[in-house]
Formats: sequence, structure tokens, C-alpha cells
Amino acid sequence: MAFLSFFTEFIRDIRQQKLRTFLTIIGIMWGTATIIVLVSVSIGIREQIMLNVTEIGDDIVILSGSQTSRAYEGLGIGRWIRLHEDDALFLKENIPEIRNISPEYLRRGVPIRRNDITIRVHLGGVIPSYYELRNIYPQEGGRWINDLDMLERKRVIFLGDELKWLLFGNQNAVGEVVMVGGTPFTVVGVMQPKSQSHWYVAQDEERAFIPSSTFSTMYGTDRVRYIIYNSYHHRYLSDIESNVFRLLSRKYKFHSEDRNALWLWDTTDIIRFYSNFFIAFTIFLGFIGTLTLSVGGIGVANIMLVVVQERRHDIGVMRAVGARRGDITRQFFIETFMILGAGGVLGFAAGWLVVSGLQFLPQNITDAIGVPSFTSEAGLITFIVLLLTGLAAGMMPARKAARLNVVECLRS
Repeated sequence: MAFLSFFTEFIRDIRQQKLRTFLTIIGIMWGTATIIVLVSVSIGIREQIMLNVTEIGDDIVILSGSQTSRAYEGLGIGRWIRLHEDDALFLKENIPEIRNISPEYLRRGVPIRRNDITIRVHLGGVIPSYYELRNIYPQEGGRWINDLDMLERKRVIFLGDELKWLLFGNQNAVGEVVMVGGTPFTVVGVMQPKSQSHWYVAQDEERAFIPSSTFSTMYGTDRVRYIIYNSYHHRYLSDIESNVFRLLSRKYKFHSEDRNALWLWDTTDIIRFYSNFFIAFTIFLGFIGTLTLSVGGIGVANIMLVVVQERRHDIGVMRAVGARRGDITRQFFIETFMILGAGGVLGFAAGWLVVSGLQFLPQNITDAIGVPSFTSEAGLITFIVLLLTGLAAGMMPARKAARLNVVECLRS
């Protein structure tokens, strides 16, 4: 009954401070919605950038020959290391941690012509497993290079979607013939569009690919420009790198610790950088929202301090009939969280509405910054901030109420 009386008094006091309570709840609602929107936008940007980054390939390493910088067994510095197609198989057989591997021939500025349209492109010669490493997938109705193409050295070509558009426009390209230099090639597939923020030759949408066996025969070489590989888990990549240098240094006669002899790009470094960056970015945006919410928290604390002052006599009576300090503290915390809860519920609803509205941003914007999404992550971060704000806002009034002198309260 004492707690019921206490609660009734709380409702009466809140009614006496309608404007202050209303403004405080609005402040909490605004702060809560701000956190939700900022964190949701951050998550959307993070997911879009990570998607763009991984479109180059999932946890791949790009390997190429370079120039030696250390003398070795009578051989001087500045010697070029040229990789060959069979190096891919050699590495795969000797490094069990490698999951997939593919050589890649490259010729720059190759003219591809259809009727009176000629486009100069970077032409790649690859094997069937290359598309899985590089996330290059054919559009419906087409296909990627297969084993039969390799075996028979077929003159087939796979086009990037932008290159296809330049050559064919809206027309279907699959089954059509284009001239690669002076040689006719049949188009077997066109790449699905993808956003790509990182590349090592050119964006895949602008490139063309033919079977490596056809490329080797056509240009009379077995020297590849790159070797692409991945592992069963990114934690193996450091060991794989050491083994790559160890094995190839023996084959091509350079020092195994000469890191300039081979050019190696571990794309997981980009992912780690962006992962760490967006952790900090999300914390920063959450901090901004927390500052906004703290204004509402200060309002709650002020209201509760006024309530404590106005209910000194009631607190004295409760203490006189046996209520402990912990009971008083708990009651004021409950009342604090009631106000915060009202503003928090409204804030969650407002934040969800704003984030839902952002789903309809134009595609040219979402391609750059992603689509904000109201996720469990955003909800959990907001809930934790609300909880901490409630604890901070209720601490001082609750402690003050619990430490009031009983005799002085009864005299008031």
C-alpha cells in the first residue's frame, strides 16, 4: 500500500509538471531516434563499402612477378621475375592451405570490334575457377568459360557488362561474334553488374576474358601476369605468403627474404582496415546521438530532483513505517525509467519510421552510401545507451531521496 501511495504521488507530481515532463520526453524521443538513425546509416554505409570491397574477390591474394632487390648466388639486383602458368599448379600442390588458385594472362589495349565499333580493353586469359575467386558471374542466358573451352582452345569470350553495353547496347550479346584483334570470338556470357571500388587492372565491367589455353596459343606465351589464390581461412594467409616466397625463390633463384622480388596484394588488409574504421565510425556517431540523448537525461534528473524535494514528507513517512533506503532508491529508479521508457518507445518508433523512409533513396545515392537498415545491432546499441542514461539520470535523485534525514522529512 505504501508503494501504491508513492506511485500515486508520483503521477500527481508529474501532472503538476506537465510541460517540463512533456519537453523531457520529447528530448528523450529525439535523442533515441537520433542514435537509431545515425547507427543505421553507419551500418548501411559499412555494408555497402564492404560489398564494394569484396567484389574484387573474397579474401583473395594477387601475386605478380617483380624485380629483385638483393643479390643472390652471383645474380645481381634489378632482375625481373616472370611467373608462368604452371607456377599456379606448383603452388597448389605444395601449399595445402591454398583453397583455389588461378593464373591470369593479361594483354592491355587489345582492340575488340563489332561492326564499326572498336573498343580497346584489357584482355585476360583465365581458367574456369577464376570466376569464383573474383566474383565474376554470368547474367541469365550466358555462361562462364568451362573445361571444354580450355581443352579445345575455343575462341570464346566473356564480356564485362559495361563493355557489352558499349558494343551491343540493348541487344543480346550471347551467341554473337566479335573480333579480337583480327580473330573472331563468340560471346558466351556477360557479367552480372556489380559495384567495385578496388581493382588491380581495371574494373571488371570494362574487361574481357578468354580461356587461358586460347590466350597462350594466340599470343605464343606461357608467362602470366598474375596468380590469384585464396585460402580455407584468412588466418592461413601469412603462412601461405612465406611459403610462396620460399618455393618461388628456389625456382627462380632469388633470396627468400627479398620481398621486392614478388608483388603481393593481400586484399584482406582492406577488409580489416574498413572493419576497424567502421567500428570507430559507429562509436563516433553513437557518441553524437548519446550527447543528444543526454540532454533528455538531464531533464529527467531535474524532474526527479524536484519530485524528491516536493515529497520529502512522504519519504519520511515511508522510512518511519519501515521502508529501507534501498526501497526508496529502487522506487526512484523505477520512476526515472518510466519517463525514459515513454520517450524511448516514441524514439524507437520515430527512428524506425525515418530509417524506413530512407529505404526509398534514389539508387545512385544508395550505390554510394548503401541502404540504412534498422537492425538488431542498431536496436541493441540504442537500448544500451538508454539504459546507461537512465542509470545516470536516476542516480543522483535516488541517492538524495534515500539519504534524507527521517526526522527532518517528517517536520517538513
